[in-house]
Amino acid sequence: MKQLRKIAIFTIIFILIIMPITILATDINTNDYNPDNITTNSPSVILMDAKTGKILYSKSAFEQRYPASTTKLITAILTLENCKLTDIATVSHDAIFNVPVGYSHASLQEGERLTIEQLLNVLLIPSANDAAFVLAEHIAGSVDNFSEMMNNKAKEIGCLNTHFVNPNGIHNDDHYSTAYDLALIGKYAMQFNDIMRIAMVNQYTLPKTNKYDREDRIFNTTNGLVTKNSEYYYPETTGMKTGYTDKSGYCIVTTAKKDDVELIAVVLGSNTIKERYEDCIKLFNYGFDNYSYQTLNTANEVIDSVEIAGATKETKSLDIVAKDDINVLAKNNISDDEIKKTVEINENLSAPIEQNAVVGKLSYEIEGETYSTDLIASNSVVASNFETILFRALLIFLILFLLVVILKTINKPRKPKSSDYTYGIKHSKKSKRVKSKKGGRYKFTRIN
Repeated sequence: MKQLRKIAIFTIIFILIIMPITILATDINTNDYNPDNITTNSPSVILMDAKTGKILYSKSAFEQRYPASTTKLITAILTLENCKLTDIATVSHDAIFNVPVGYSHASLQEGERLTIEQLLNVLLIPSANDAAFVLAEHIAGSVDNFSEMMNNKAKEIGCLNTHFVNPNGIHNDDHYSTAYDLALIGKYAMQFNDIMRIAMVNQYTLPKTNKYDREDRIFNTTNGLVTKNSEYYYPETTGMKTGYTDKSGYCIVTTAKKDDVELIAVVLGSNTIKERYEDCIKLFNYGFDNYSYQTLNTANEVIDSVEIAGATKETKSLDIVAKDDINVLAKNNISDDEIKKTVEINENLSAPIEQNAVVGKLSYEIEGETYSTDLIASNSVVASNFETILFRALLIFLILFLLVVILKTINKPRKPKSSDYTYGIKHSKKSKRVKSKKGGRYKFTRIN
């Protein structure tokens, strides 16, 4: 019996732990999404709206893949969240010699002191693996501790199937992610101006340091989309990070902006550099040519007007307005019939209602995505019902009654005290009490 009880308890705990994960996963459609039948050659691809996270195209985007040096994006994120650009880090022996032969590096020297900004430049521009190790050790004390920070950050961002064991993407079978998760990491990285700035630099030179007295460490970007003399140069590109190992193939997390539309493309497992960049360009062109932002409603726009029961004459007519703007990235040729609008107003609304109180919800469903905002009261609604009037009248009557009683008490004549009377005759304070004299014993005789 004890054994069965233990098994039951373990099963319940397991269900409670795994259930939220299952629910989270089912909230996202993990199937391929290709509404216009465009063709990409890389095995795992996604195109995402950078503002809302809406998926415009996906192919095996939730399939586990090796991310290679696109890993360095989350290393850069943690660096900027934990360091100042002017902080100094010292290069350790392990940071240099743990980089396998054939992997990119910045020729850092043991004991060399560099600023965080210098390390970020060589991390993101030439994809230096030694710089990633230096940053990890500086921030967390060890690569293992930093990897734990990376995994916690990935969960915080919303990644569903990602696990990191190092800060640079050096191949390890237990180091993996997905195109969808990397798009989320890229979307999160976009909020850091320093990442976006460095990711657009074509060439960078490390200055002289305490251990290196020359300025010949000159590095070029690995991202052909931002290189102006590259055959793959794409003018709208705004970043971010490439990657490659023999096991991962050619990878990239990249962003582009045209007018008010900003997109994220992730390509994993390409066979060639050409395939990687051609898929990115095809995805960006598809997004910019076919999608635009459409305003479905604006903040404070009147959605409905209702009469509120029990309100004063002046406030009983209530305009119900949208709390926020709803701007969505949608197909240019989408028709009104393809937009499902739902207005939900709370039942039995009655006075009083405060201004800006939530009284309902407004939702739009477009291309399988739902966008919503609260509905709020445009003005205050004041109650005016019989009970309130009666209560106020009774309260006023009670106050007046108490005032009358108090005033009568104050003005009532003073009642004399009993001590002010002697034998029933009132006298003043000056009057003296007259004592009667006792008569003597006399005998009276009548005389005829």
